[in-house]
Amino acid sequence: MCKVISVANQKGGVGKTTTSINLGIGLAKKGKRVLLIDADSQGSMTASLGIQEPDLLDYTLATVLGKIINEEEPDLSEGILVHDEGICFLPGNIELSGMEASLVNVMSREFILKTYVNQLRGMFDYVIIDCMPSLGMLTINALVAADSVLIPVQTHFLSAKGLEQLIKTIGKIRRQLNPKLRIEGILPTMVNGRTVYSKEILQLLKDGYGSRVDFFESSIPEAVKASEASALGVSIYKHDPKGKVAMAYESLTREVLARE
Repeated sequence: MCKVISVANQKGGVGKTTTSINLGIGLAKKGKRVLLIDADSQGSMTASLGIQEPDLLDYTLATVLGKIINEEEPDLSEGILVHDEGICFLPGNIELSGMEASLVNVMSREFILKTYVNQLRGMFDYVIIDCMPSLGMLTINALVAADSVLIPVQTHFLSAKGLEQLIKTIGKIRRQLNPKLRIEGILPTMVNGRTVYSKEILQLLKDGYGSRVDFFESSIPEAVKASEASALGVSIYKHDPKGKVAMAYESLTREVLARE
């Protein structure tokens, strides 16, 4: 059984890409076959996996979606790259910005990505989709294609405030387009355990949403090492294997596996 997880939050800078990569590589370290899909036109995940110039790539997620829109059969192996740390990934780049606009006029536009992902289910144990920081058509496609959504939330007031809209959108997609979609959990990120403020925001989140949505017991601490790993094109496990961020993502990986 393949599990498809979309990592989503309409606010940028909350650790979506870092979480997608380190959860994916964490699962691969446990023997799982993992595909990451970069569904963000900024190509942040692609760059963080060592591709210096994502916008120069010939074959990306935009190519795949274009083929499906034109009713062409995509070659499932084409465009999928292999990272040194045991995961496969389908890159994304600026061409996805044009795709966002093109999808508006397409028949069954919310199901284009799902058509592709469903064909991959026999090849992988986990497919993780890194969404763009918006609730546009590509993010809706990712949520329709997914079995569950993992929501990274920075322990800052504005991040907490924006969570309500995302949860409403997920509920609407569940009712109208993907009745099997569930929330995998809320993952607190960039947590500064030394400050009272960070703890207060985390408690505010749990008070406001804890009765409706699961929270992961794991939380990801604030650390420069995570940004350094992205710049080097490697995971936190390779860059700082004994550090607190690596241990936090190891814990998150175990929680996700426990929910299989």
